[in-house]
Amino acid sequence: MARACRRISRRRVSWYRAAAERGYADAQYNLGLMYRNGKGVPQDYVMADMWFNLAATGNQDALQDRELVERLMTAAQIADAQKLARDWKPN
Repeated sequence: MARACRRISRRRVSWYRAAAERGYADAQYNLGLMYRNGKGVPQDYVMADMWFNLAATGNQDALQDRELVERLMTAAQIADAQKLARDWKPN
């Protein structure tokens, strides 16, 4: 059962990443949630914050979740996430 759940999570990450990299805000938001929670990917607040930043233009929940995850981050981590978001280009 656990193996099947991990397989489904990895598949979701793949789907969300493909859509997120094309600029779909809801997929960017969902990928941010996955990174924040460590579901299907290793927990990574910098990557979560980057995806929430990108999603914020098209997903209202992304702003709130970005604020929440930034409470768990250092100033340097937030700066790294902001740089990644600035440098990001859709595929």
